[in-house]
Amino acid sequence: MIRLTALTLIRGAKPLLEAADLSLNPGEKIGLIGANGSGKSSLFALLRNELQPDAGDAFFPASWRVAHVAQETPALDRPALDYAIDGDSHLRRLEAELEDAEARHDGHRIGDLHAALADADAYTVRSRGEQLLTGLGFSHEQMNLPVSSFSGGWRMRLNLAQALMCPSDLLLLDEPTNHLDLDAILWVEDWLKRYPGTLIIISHDRDFLDGVVNVIAHLDERKLKRYGGNYSQFEKQRAINLALSQSAMVKQTRERDHLQSFIDRFKAKASKAKQAQSRMKMLAKMEELAPIHAAAAFQFEFREPDRAPNPLLVLEDVVAGYRTEEGDKPILDNININLQAGQRIGLLGVNGAGKSTFIKTIAGELAPLTGDAHWGKGLVIGYFAQHQVEMLRHDQSPLWHLAKIAPNVREQELRNFLGGFNFPGTMVSSPIAPFSGGEKARLALALIVWQKPNLLLLDEPTNHLDLETREALTVALAQFEGTLVLVSHDRHLLRATTEEFLIVADGSLKPFDGDLDDYRDWLFKTKLAIAKPAKPAKPGKPGKAAKVEPEPVIQAPIVSEPVLSNAERKEQKRQEAETRQRMSAQKKPIETRIKRLEEKMAKANARKAEIDALLADPAIYAEDRKEAVKIHLFEQATLSRELEQLESEWLEQQAELEVLGV
Repeated sequence: MIRLTALTLIRGAKPLLEAADLSLNPGEKIGLIGANGSGKSSLFALLRNELQPDAGDAFFPASWRVAHVAQETPALDRPALDYAIDGDSHLRRLEAELEDAEARHDGHRIGDLHAALADADAYTVRSRGEQLLTGLGFSHEQMNLPVSSFSGGWRMRLNLAQALMCPSDLLLLDEPTNHLDLDAILWVEDWLKRYPGTLIIISHDRDFLDGVVNVIAHLDERKLKRYGGNYSQFEKQRAINLALSQSAMVKQTRERDHLQSFIDRFKAKASKAKQAQSRMKMLAKMEELAPIHAAAAFQFEFREPDRAPNPLLVLEDVVAGYRTEEGDKPILDNININLQAGQRIGLLGVNGAGKSTFIKTIAGELAPLTGDAHWGKGLVIGYFAQHQVEMLRHDQSPLWHLAKIAPNVREQELRNFLGGFNFPGTMVSSPIAPFSGGEKARLALALIVWQKPNLLLLDEPTNHLDLETREALTVALAQFEGTLVLVSHDRHLLRATTEEFLIVADGSLKPFDGDLDDYRDWLFKTKLAIAKPAKPAKPGKPGKAAKVEPEPVIQAPIVSEPVLSNAERKEQKRQEAETRQRMSAQKKPIETRIKRLEEKMAKANARKAEIDALLADPAIYAEDRKEAVKIHLFEQATLSRELEQLESEWLEQQAELEVLGV
């Protein structure tokens, strides 16, 4: 068990925790959440014994083995697979002792060490290491490359591999998904679900938290509060708690005001002095409830585009790639896409498959190697590149960046706009170098929003964003009136903002017929399929994979099919394609109408809930608010009728889809 009692943590002059209490049970999977700078990483340092409490106690069993992800990766010549296996320091120590015992020809010690190595699963370690690196996106060729040959993001994957290879009782993961693509995130999520120890994760990925954790520890106002369940359940519980606390505070404020009013009126009157004194004592004894300090939700919206050409762009038989001194380097072949106004596309595929290459090509940053590309007249592209934050001028201010793209706009208008993106006061005119990654990403988004794009190309826009800003981006994109092409490992963002998927794989771009759950199932049946563990080798030199006997192959019965000629197959495919196109053309307007109806129903339901809540408050029926009650009752009735009509039309549209065989 982990038990924090009256814990106080101070960094510099800033108190992070003050008399905080928290208990975590063995085997629980905990999501540690809180605002940036609230002290989450410092709490991790405390659990790693790198910090000591300023007051209070932090306890967990001294025998627990603690694993965490190193933040630095030395530029070693050591192969990636060996580096990952180094995470099991106990195994490496046994191997070193065995080598020493063999050099001394100490037979008894050699026998003991072989037994210890067998207990440590030494004879399957390379197989396990390969499975781990495969899940994290490494090819078999990359596993043999030196650590020094990898970029920073891939080295962080190697550090994550080391942490997962380490046998541990407590695993601490700080933003483990930051350098992973969606495929690797799904694999890590599956791995962590099966992890037997106690797990604490800091993450801004709500779907990842929902999939892994069963406890939330919320760091807020220098306190720690425990919630049972995943992140979505935490949100609901906290909303209820905030509402109850707010209600209690409003009630107490009314009571205090009433007591104070009586005291002010009668404390000078002799006949009422006794009652006034009594009420003064009641007021003094009344416990002061703290005001609700829920952080104001950050919100923004994309401005409506001036116009939208249709189609926005057309690529015909395009080969996308790079021109180098050694010659052309094609990445994607035979791209044919007709991008229509209003489409909302999510791009799937592993890192390095060519998603960013495709985005750069339709953004016009990369010219097609071959083929034809046509951009619509009036097309305005808003492009957030994967490394957009690094492309900002860090010695300049947010105001300078916006003035550069809007030189003829009054400064006050620019300041007002940036204020809406949480750049107030002197922050708007200060160099952005000391800004956090999230603040810089927010500035990059603000610059895109200002330009009123009708085509948004977003390549991993959430990399530096916290949970609140991710949610604001999700809401803004869901309401965006233009066309969207999105690359993201954030499944919540993909689900909420896209309607169709394209997959980039094997040098081509293809439609993916399914949703993210289908994609996950497909991955675990193919690329991420868990291989059977290798059989233990006979005691000998550790570290070598055991030889596995091939299993007998059972052939399915052969069912003969009619053989079609090439011409017949071609005609069959043509007819199937025509049928699909016809069905798609019939379904598209119905699906679009259903989507619009659902949006209207959601807005009407939200407003009706607000009106219902107002009418449920007894205070609204005061004598001086009769007119307001009438207005609210009329609006409630109007919304009820509107919802009935919308639901009726929604059912009709659904029936039409069923007729088409959907």
